[in-house]
Amino acid sequence: MKEKNRRDFLKFGAILSGTVVSAGLVASADPSPKSDHLDRQIRKSRTLGSGKNKIDVSYGLGLGCMGMSWNRSFVPDRDKMIALIRKAYDMGVNLFDTAEAYGPFVNEELVGEAIAPFRNNITLCSKFGFDIQNGKMTGGFNSQPKHIKEVVNQSLGRLKTDHIDLLYQHRVDPNVPMEDVAGTVEDLISEGKVRFFGLSEAGPESIRKAHAVQPVTALQTEFSLMSRDPLQDVFPVCEELGIGFVPYSPLCRAYLTGYINERTTYVPGNDNRPTLPRYKPDAVIANWKIIDVLVKFGNQRGLTAAQVALAWLSAQKPWVVPIPGTTKLAHLQENLWSSNFEFTPDELASFTADITAIPITGNRYPTPQTR
Repeated sequence: MKEKNRRDFLKFGAILSGTVVSAGLVASADPSPKSDHLDRQIRKSRTLGSGKNKIDVSYGLGLGCMGMSWNRSFVPDRDKMIALIRKAYDMGVNLFDTAEAYGPFVNEELVGEAIAPFRNNITLCSKFGFDIQNGKMTGGFNSQPKHIKEVVNQSLGRLKTDHIDLLYQHRVDPNVPMEDVAGTVEDLISEGKVRFFGLSEAGPESIRKAHAVQPVTALQTEFSLMSRDPLQDVFPVCEELGIGFVPYSPLCRAYLTGYINERTTYVPGNDNRPTLPRYKPDAVIANWKIIDVLVKFGNQRGLTAAQVALAWLSAQKPWVVPIPGTTKLAHLQENLWSSNFEFTPDELASFTADITAIPITGNRYPTPQTR
């Protein structure tokens, strides 16, 4: 019964959006939206960064592409994922997120092929910073300036492009001064290989050090109804410095959709959820109260749990741009439609109070990520 409302919504949505869904996953290089309705949707954009370092994002949402080829148990058909990325573009999505670490490498190759017909019409995001040896993650970091430049050249090849629009340091490297990292990205920007600089899981001190050398456009960090720490420590810094915030795992790796439960099985070699405390069966059961709050709120407004969760993130600040991932066209449409809903002040206060009253069981990672 937990998934009934989600299924009902998607069934109804498929009928309502016949022109979108019936078109199927058809590749298209036409950059022009096909309907007045879509034009109105796309005008609901948000801005990451400020001044000369800003990026406009349609819907106020991007598409996280990692799960299309890595780290989500099953590996979808590659051609269908290329078609899904192209369909997202046809629907007005203009920000796509990948990284060399996703695979490693295979996700960049997938995204590069998918976006080729419309490469210059979108914002392409990728990342560096993990140590990868012989095609395998070592568990360490490497943000040495020479390595950053080598990695970016390799990423450009896989992405079939001459520049990366938004380049993130994937994790802060404690062995390399942040000033050196920012200076290296500044050089890459001067060379035309990168347009904007981003950080991932960086703390206030690291953000300030980087921004003083090369203005930071966006900070990408895990942020969801179950991971709300950024509100306390990094949001004030982002607001002060004019930096956008990009929540990854905004639906808590599908948990907040009601799509997984304590009986869900994963493929350990291609899914990090079994290693995360929050996805242990006991924790999943204990945290289900959050799903109940989402469903109750959504049922009264014709929204799914996922849509409520995404709308809540967007309600925090106008410079918050979530990047939910999906491998399914119906869920892509569902996520994009979340941009239509805006909390009233009273709704936001009441809903937030209900959520914060629920204690969260389990850390988001076994070890701290933010530095």
